[in-house]
Amino acid sequence: MTILPPDTMKNFVEEETAHHGYPSADAYVQALVYQAQKRRARKDLEAKLLEGLESPIVPMDENFWDSVRKQALEGLDGGNIRP
Repeated sequence: MTILPPDTMKNFVEEETAHHGYPSADAYVQALVYQAQKRRARKDLEAKLLEGLESPIVPMDENFWDSVRKQALEGLDGGNIRP
């Protein structure tokens, strides 16, 4: 991937690279992308947690665990789940 920013942006990246102690501009940009990936993952997780909180309550009784066990074993038998 090649990125050609304007000179002012290139200068900023070089300054930030030096300021934060990164060995290269590539390493600085990689760190920024990694941080963006973590933010997205956190946002996705929060959305899933909220979805779970808003879903109907399921009692975690013996029937629930029997169903979970059955699904797991079916997945193992069908090759969908690996131990």
